[in-house]
Amino acid sequence: MNIPTTCPRCQHAFQTEYLDSGIHELTCPACQGRFALFIRKHRFETLFDLGTRALLDGYAREAVVNFAAALERCLEFYLRSALLERFAAQGHTLEDAAGELEATWKLLVSQSERQLGAFAAVYLAREGRAPDFLTPQGLGAEFRNRVIHRGYLPREQEVQDYAAGLFALMNRLLGDLGDAALQATLTQEREYAAALARLDEGVPAVFEEHPGMFRTPRIVSDGSESDGSESEQDTPWPAPVTVSHQLPAPALPNTRPLNDAAAFQTALRERGTLVSELFRGKAGR
Repeated sequence: MNIPTTCPRCQHAFQTEYLDSGIHELTCPACQGRFALFIRKHRFETLFDLGTRALLDGYAREAVVNFAAALERCLEFYLRSALLERFAAQGHTLEDAAGELEATWKLLVSQSERQLGAFAAVYLAREGRAPDFLTPQGLGAEFRNRVIHRGYLPREQEVQDYAAGLFALMNRLLGDLGDAALQATLTQEREYAAALARLDEGVPAVFEEHPGMFRTPRIVSDGSESDGSESEQDTPWPAPVTVSHQLPAPALPNTRPLNDAAAFQTALRERGTLVSELFRGKAGR
């Protein structure tokens, strides 16, 4: 999939292929200048946005695959955030905590059932209540299995209902996490900082926070990243934040609880077109 970006040297707009790491070392096709592009987004957000694009483009079955994957990665995001939060409370460094977490995750990474069990235990320990939403009905498992494993061709409305349920659940998890979502975000930022340190002197870094179904970007008038203050204005498409060997403050997805399934329709109406255009590489600047 392609995404749009802009060269920080000559302001030439062009498209580049999105990389799973979110880190892109690019050469501008116009001025041949080198720069690094860092996308401030989590995998569950990107997968849900891809599902939104597929749904809007009329690919209902493909949308289900992306929505289902987004939920799995959102559960992982919660698990990582909650465990890193606990490590921090015990006085561990982020580096040590991340290392222990990765070693443990390797035991779970190839089996979704183990991941679901680990999530349930961590959720119970952190929230003090059972994850009552982890039922086949709550997860839309029967519908997902019909589509993915039995080749069912769903109607658009069925997919919208499925996506709305998952969107509400994922927003609930983000609301439960609150500021603890910063913990998993910091592990991503740690990787970005390492990549930033490897850049040759004089190679600028561009940090972009793209709009999404879980993200309404906020930037101040000078184009720098926001701190969430009320004096800032919402913009449908933020200007890239360009720095040179300096890591800006990390961005977070929305962490307010939105348990109403109608929130999906609101987000689809407000940001769906932007999301779709983003993955076509046609988003305006």
